[in-house]
This record gives sequence, C-alpha cells and structure tokens, in this order.
Amino acid sequence: MAVPGSPRSANVDPVRVLVTEDDENLRVAVAAALRGAGFALDTAADLPQADEALAVNDYDCVVFDRMLPAGDALGYVERRRQAGWGVPVLFLTARDAVHDRIAGLTWGDDYLVKPFAVAELVARVRSLCRRGDLPAPSVVRWQDLEVDTGGHEARRGDTPLRLTRKEFIVLERLVAAAGNAVGRAELIAAAWDEFVPPASNVLDVVIAQLRRKLGPPPVLHTVRGVGYVLREPSG
Repeated sequence: MAVPGSPRSANVDPVRVLVTEDDENLRVAVAAALRGAGFALDTAADLPQADEALAVNDYDCVVFDRMLPAGDALGYVERRRQAGWGVPVLFLTARDAVHDRIAGLTWGDDYLVKPFAVAELVARVRSLCRRGDLPAPSVVRWQDLEVDTGGHEARRGDTPLRLTRKEFIVLERLVAAAGNAVGRAELIAAAWDEFVPPASNVLDVVIAQLRRKLGPPPVLHTVRGVGYVLREPSG
C-alpha cells in the first residue's frame, strides 16, 4: 500500500525507482528521500548490480550516477535505448560542460549536476514518473511518415528509421500535429521535462539528427519564433 501523498493511490502498486550510485553516503541519502516521498526503492552500487536489477524488475524511473566503477553509465543507457528500452532515466554527475549535458539529455531524460538539493531530485523523479503514465495513441501518420508508439518503430515510406528515444518522441509529436507547428517548449517538455529551458540547444541537436535521418525530400522545417513543423515537399 502506498503511503499518503505518494505518487500513486493505495489501490495500485507504488512507483518503483532504481538508484545506481557508487558513493554509499549519497546513495543512502537519495534512497531515504525517495522512500520518504512514497516511492518503492531499489539501489545498486555499480552497473552490473543495476543490470541484474533491471533484468528482474520493472521500474518507472532509473537514476544513474554517470561515472561508475565499471564505466560511464551513459554508454550503458545508450546501448539499452538502441535496443528499444524506454524507461525514463535521470543522470547524476559532476560533469557540467555543455557537451556533457547534451549527451546526457540525448540518451537520458534529465540531468542533475552535483552537488544538488535532494528535494529537487525527488521533484525531477516524480516528474519523470508522471510522464511515463501518460497514454499515447498506438500509431500516428502524416503523409509518408508513420510512428508506432507501441512498437517503438518509425518509417518513412518503406524505409525504417533508426531513431533514438528523443528523436522518436519529437517525431511522434510532429506527426501527431498533422502539419501544424509545434512549439519548442512543448517538444522539450515531451522529450525531456520542464526543468530543461526552452532556449536549450538539446532540441536543435535532435532536430538536426531527425532531418538527416528523414532524408530527402525535406519535410521538417523551422517556424521562426515558434518551433517546428512538417510540410509537404514543394514541387
């Protein structure tokens, strides 16, 4: 039974979170805060332990320290994403360079730089878990583009598109808009969360990747001051 004020009601299973952090003191503090907020918590000290937990449990969100004894968790998450894994991921790290943030937000869903307030981490985890509960249509189409959210597959005409999770979410929103412009803030909120500012360039990186993967003729266009739109090729 979930405790009062927890992320889900007493009639459903509690939200389950995995925290992977090799610093024992930080791991214990984060776990205590999340349990106190009503989450069901498992912890791991390294990537092999996390991999074992993920093999036997379903999680609503996973928190990874980026630099772990077995290596950078970013590469681990990237490999799982490419295999179709869609669980929301929050990275914790002391690396705050722009390219590190972009890499973290490309393969993860949120990125929190150390040192951080534990209360903020709890808020970000709650936000990621809420997003995972949102229903979505199974298949959306526009012109020769098709996005299957259930199968996590996309194609243009007869050509399958190999997309990252972020690219997939952005394309799905654009296809669902059926030729209407979608704002930057909406796309960022869908693929990342409200903690990523609309001026962040993480969306620009994903849009550039999408344009390349969609190929010719170009259909993904910028609407200055608004966001992006899918338009039929001219001519």
